[in-house]
Amino acid sequence: MAAAINARPDSAPLSGTPLFIAAILIGLGNFLVVLDTTIANVSVPTIAGNLGVSSTQGTWVITSYAVAEAITVPLTGWLAKKFGAQRTFITCYLGFAAVSLLCGLSHSMNMLLGMRVLLGLFGGPIMPLSQMLLLRIFPKEKATLATVIWAMTTLVGPVAGPILGGIICDNYGWQWIFFMKVPIAAAGGFTLMMLMKGQADPKSEAIIDKVGLGLLIVWVGALQIMLDEGRNQDWFASPEIRTLGIVAAIGFLAFVIWELTEKNPIVDLRIFRHRGFVGAASTYAVGFGGFFASIVILPLWLQSNMGYTATWAGYATGIMGILAVLSAPFVGKAVERFDPRLVVCLGVLGLGGIMLWRMWVFNPDVTFAQMAWPTLLTGVFMVMFFVPVTGLAMASVDHDEQANAAGLSNFMRTLAGAFATSLIQSGWSNAARHNQTELAGAMVNGGQVLGAADGAGVPHDVSTNLLSMVVEGQSVMLATLNMFGVIALCLGFAASLIWLVPKPKGPIDTSGAH
Repeated sequence: MAAAINARPDSAPLSGTPLFIAAILIGLGNFLVVLDTTIANVSVPTIAGNLGVSSTQGTWVITSYAVAEAITVPLTGWLAKKFGAQRTFITCYLGFAAVSLLCGLSHSMNMLLGMRVLLGLFGGPIMPLSQMLLLRIFPKEKATLATVIWAMTTLVGPVAGPILGGIICDNYGWQWIFFMKVPIAAAGGFTLMMLMKGQADPKSEAIIDKVGLGLLIVWVGALQIMLDEGRNQDWFASPEIRTLGIVAAIGFLAFVIWELTEKNPIVDLRIFRHRGFVGAASTYAVGFGGFFASIVILPLWLQSNMGYTATWAGYATGIMGILAVLSAPFVGKAVERFDPRLVVCLGVLGLGGIMLWRMWVFNPDVTFAQMAWPTLLTGVFMVMFFVPVTGLAMASVDHDEQANAAGLSNFMRTLAGAFATSLIQSGWSNAARHNQTELAGAMVNGGQVLGAADGAGVPHDVSTNLLSMVVEGQSVMLATLNMFGVIALCLGFAASLIWLVPKPKGPIDTSGAH
């Protein structure tokens, strides 16, 4: 395969139909990887049930992929220099197909998690390299078209994920959310390999920061495991969790010190000297963490407590994509006309407002329509947030630092999504337990209700179980509203962070939005 991808610099650039097909296939690779960030969200209860674990443990399917993907983002530049961007992209494309097959064949949670980590490692480089290759194969005068193709696949992917995941999970089994990507990715990868054969794929000397990479894996891995396992191990009362916390803290400090003193760091932390980058990247990370937490907890609550199937939970989550796609061109124009910081701030505040709306509307008798309206309007605010924020980060750094800044901001975003998934699960479980205790203590007439049921001929154990189910359902409902309140606070905080960014002196480049 390597020989087929080798470049011959004297080959003519692609044009006409081959150029169009290559662009679609490159965009398709990006779509599949972005799709994978959300396609499993609505399938978590089903996967957990089939593999014999709890729903909270089932969310590891999401976090394992996200963490592995985040770790590979800083490696993308080195891989492109060492092996060529084209060769790396196609290898990851085909690897993504192979590992997706193994994910579907997994017969235990441990095997599935291992395959999801491997899938994240192959998927991570595809996102930034897809944008690089689209800009490379198109003539400069058509660079805008390349950006549009990349942006649309990036925007539609996470929105289509819950809908496709729900339909496939209910009708064919959770394994097919992975199997369905195998022929698409394999055909796309091999066809692209044939089309790109002989195209220039420059390589150069590349130095990898092995110590920095090792420290990055250690502290990120330890912290994620601590967050995932903490709620099951009674947090720092457990020696295992304390050890993981210490390893994560020491690893992080060592990583920061090493990266600031290393000549060729794997993550250039010196970029944080730019106040604008700190503000934009922090807004991106905190805002995305809050947003992603909401699209994790919503389908879980709908399926575990409201009786929704995975399909309808997917519809309830994915309809935000309708207005997201329709509003994208208008948001792009607004960014050009108004202060981008204001657009981002209003977008994040709008997302926070959606959480407050849900707190007001949601109850055990909420209808699909009542739930759909806030989710539908989420799409507009999502685009207002995502489209300008990366452009603001890029505008805040020197030109030769933009590639590293894009990688670092996406690393922070992806990691924030993984951490938020774990934290929202812990907060949700703790709030449900607390609410159940409070409700049970407040039921001064509980004995009278059970006595009346006994007098009506209802078996005592049946009436007790029914009353317990009502209390448990209400406690989870209140916990869900509590979590929407916490997410709203996080989004409000994120909206304030964007004002750390100096006002841009001219138009910003929104092509890095993801």
